[in-house]
Amino acid sequence: MMLLALFERASLMLMVLFFLGRTRLFKNALWKGKLNGLELFGLSALFCGFAVGGTYMGIPVEGALVNVRIVAIMAGGILFGPWVGIPAGIISGAHRYLIDLNGYTAIPCLISSVCAGIFAVVIHYRGSRKWLWLSGSLAGMVCEALTMLLILLLTPNGIGTGIVSQIAWPMIAGSMCTGMIIKRIQDIEDEKELTAAREARLALIIANRTLPFFQNLQDDTLTEVCAVIHECLEADAVAITDRQSVLAYIGTGHEYYDQQYHKQVSALTADAIQNDRITVDNNLRRYPAANFRSVAIIPLRENGQVTGTLKIFFCQPDRISDSMRELAVGLSQLISTQMELSRVKVLREMAAKAEFRALQSKINPHFLFNALNAISSLIRLRPTEARQVIAKLADYLRQNLSLSDGMIDIQDELRQVEDYVAIEQARFGPKLTVTFDVDDVNVDIPSLSLQPLVENAILHGIQSQPKPGTVHIAVKRLADRINVCISDTGRGIDPDVIELVATGQAIRDRIGLINVHERLKLLHGKGLTIRRLEPGTSVSFDLPIAHEEAA
Repeated sequence: MMLLALFERASLMLMVLFFLGRTRLFKNALWKGKLNGLELFGLSALFCGFAVGGTYMGIPVEGALVNVRIVAIMAGGILFGPWVGIPAGIISGAHRYLIDLNGYTAIPCLISSVCAGIFAVVIHYRGSRKWLWLSGSLAGMVCEALTMLLILLLTPNGIGTGIVSQIAWPMIAGSMCTGMIIKRIQDIEDEKELTAAREARLALIIANRTLPFFQNLQDDTLTEVCAVIHECLEADAVAITDRQSVLAYIGTGHEYYDQQYHKQVSALTADAIQNDRITVDNNLRRYPAANFRSVAIIPLRENGQVTGTLKIFFCQPDRISDSMRELAVGLSQLISTQMELSRVKVLREMAAKAEFRALQSKINPHFLFNALNAISSLIRLRPTEARQVIAKLADYLRQNLSLSDGMIDIQDELRQVEDYVAIEQARFGPKLTVTFDVDDVNVDIPSLSLQPLVENAILHGIQSQPKPGTVHIAVKRLADRINVCISDTGRGIDPDVIELVATGQAIRDRIGLINVHERLKLLHGKGLTIRRLEPGTSVSFDLPIAHEEAA
C-alpha cells in the first residue's frame, strides 16, 4: 500500500509537469538548449518545490517519512545540471533536517539528499541521453539504499532495523518514478524536433509543388501557389498581396475578393507592410472578407525591400502557433526568393532579346551597304557573278529576317553563313579565302551565333591586314560534345579585347562577339574561348550532344 501511495505522490509531480509542458514559457525554456540565469533559477525553484513538497506529502512511519524527495532531486539534477540538482538536494535536505531535528532519520535524509544532487549532476554530464531515464531510476534506488544504510548505522539497533524493514522496499522501488519524470521532460524537449521535422517535410512538399508555377510568374500562377499552401496547411484561406492590392486569394471569403473594389489590402496588412514586421493575431475581432479569428501576415521581400505579403487565415482562434508562425516565415522566404528569381529570369530574357534585335538591326544596314557596293562593281565587270551574288544576298536577307531569338538547327545556321561568305568573297576577291570542315551533326544552337563570329574574323582579322588571309570554319563531333571553331590568319586579336569579352564588358565595335558569348554562357554555363594565334585568332565554343543523338 505504501508503494502505491508513493506512486500517487509521484503522479502528482507528473501531472504538474504535464500542465507546465503545455505552456509556451516552459516549452521555450526546454527548447532553447542553453538556459539563462533567470530560467535556471525558475527551474531550480520548481524542483526544490517538488522535493520539499515530496517531504510534506510523506507518509509517517515510526518517526520516518516515506516520500518522493529523492525522485525530484534526481530528476532536476539529471535534466538541468548543477544549478538545479545541487540547490534542490541541499535545500530539501536541510528542510527535512530542520522540520525533525531530533528525528532518527533527519541526518540520514540530509546526507542522502545532498548525495542525490551530486549523483544527478555526474549523470547529467556523463550519462547517455538515451538512457538517462534508466540511469536516474537506478541512481535514485542507490540513494534510497544509502538512506537505509545510514539509518541502520546512525540509529539504535532495534529502532533502525524496525524503520528500515517497513520503508526500505517502498522507498527503493518508488525511486523508479525518477525515470518517468525524466522521460516526460525529454518528451517535451523532443516535441521541438518532431515539430521541426514535420515543418521541414511540409515545407519541402509545398516547395516541390509550387516550384513549377514560378517558372512563368503571373497572377493565375500565384493563385495556384495559394491553393497548394491552403491545402497543405489546412488553412481556411491563403492570400498573396503586393503593397497595394490582393494578387491571389484562395479559400473562405473568395467571393468578397472577386469584387474589383475589394482588392485593396486591409489596414492590418498595410501596417505590416509599412512597418516591415510579421503580424500574428490569434483573436481577430473583425475582418471584412469572412469571420476569421486567426491570421498571420508575413512580409515578402525582393532586394531587401517589402514588396507584398503572404497571409494565412483560420476561422478558429489561437490557430497560429509558434511552429505555424515559423513555417509561414519559411514559406514567405521561399516565395520571395522564387519571385525574385522569376523576375531576374524575365529581365535576362528581355535583355537577351533586346541585344539580339540590336544585333540584327546592326547587321542589316551595315552588311547591306557593303554588299550593294560590291554588286554595283560586279555588274560592270562580271554581270553573271553579280546575279549570283544578288541571289545569295536575297537568301541571306530572307533568312535573317525570319530568324527568331530562340534556337536553330546548326545546318540552317551554316547555310546562312555560306550565303554571307559568298557575298564577302565577292567584295574582297582573292584577298579572302574561306574553308569549311563540317561533320554531319544535328544540334540546335542559338540563332545568329556563327555569322557574327565569321564577320568578326573577316572584318577584324583579314580586312585589317594588307595581305590575303584565310578564315577556317570547323564543326567537329567529339566524344562527348560538338566543337565549333572559327579561326583566321589575320593580324590577331588584341589581348585587351579577349579580357573585355571574358568579363562581359561592352565593346562598341564587337557587339556581335559579346552577344554570342553572353548567350552561350546563359544557355550552357560557358561562353566563347578566344585565343590569339601566330598568326591570327581562334574563337571556339562547345555544344553538348543531345542524349538521343549520343545514342
